[in-house]
Formats: sequence, C-alpha cells, structure tokens
Amino acid sequence: MGFRMDSSVNVLGQALQSCSREPITGFFRNGNCDTCAEDRGSHTVCAVMTAEFLAYSKYVGNDLSTPRPEFQFAGLKPGDHWCLCASRFMQAHDEGVAPRVNLAATHERALDIVPLEVLEANAL
Repeated sequence: MGFRMDSSVNVLGQALQSCSREPITGFFRNGNCDTCAEDRGSHTVCAVMTAEFLAYSKYVGNDLSTPRPEFQFAGLKPGDHWCLCASRFMQAHDEGVAPRVNLAATHERALDIVPLEVLEANAL
C-alpha cells in the first residue's frame, strides 16, 4: 500500500527537476522533492547545504550533518542538495541563514508555506 504522490510540478509551473541522487533525497527517496498528503513535513524545498545552515539546523534540533548508518544516511556536507521541509526553510530564512534554492527542483507545494518571493530571493 503506497502513498499517492502529488503531481510533479515545480514553483515555476514546469516539470519538477531532480534535486539530488548523491546523496539520494526526497520524501520518496527518489531524488526529487515530490510530496503527498502523508508528507507532513512538506519536504519540498530543494536547497544547497551550507556550513551555516547545517549548524543552524543542528542547533534547532534537526542534525543533518551527522552520519546515521542505521538509516543509510551518510550525513550532509556543504554543497549537498537536499529536500528541506518548507517550514524549516522558512524558519531559516526568518533567522537570516536560509540556504540557496534550486527553483526548478522545488515542488509547487512549498508555496503553501513559503512565498514565491522568498524562494526567488534565495534562488541559485
């Protein structure tokens, strides 16, 4: 019994591009920031990790940089692309530590939480 994926459309109204296959990312672990009703975190923002953002994320309770082999997770490093939760991205933006965003790989559902102007201001 699988989840029903929302249509793969980016914030620009085009076909959603891949975010990262190395490391593999996304709610569905398919390399894309696809989403569905069960994706409560809305892992929809394709962001490029920075040391500053990774430190911030760890500080607010989501350690993305420490390897977790039990989850086949090598840990992220600066330069890695990752599907972030839209609310965490918005929080980082409000704190002045938002990472850069790949708009073509950011799912349109991110717009439920993050205004397009904010995404564009942080675009690659």
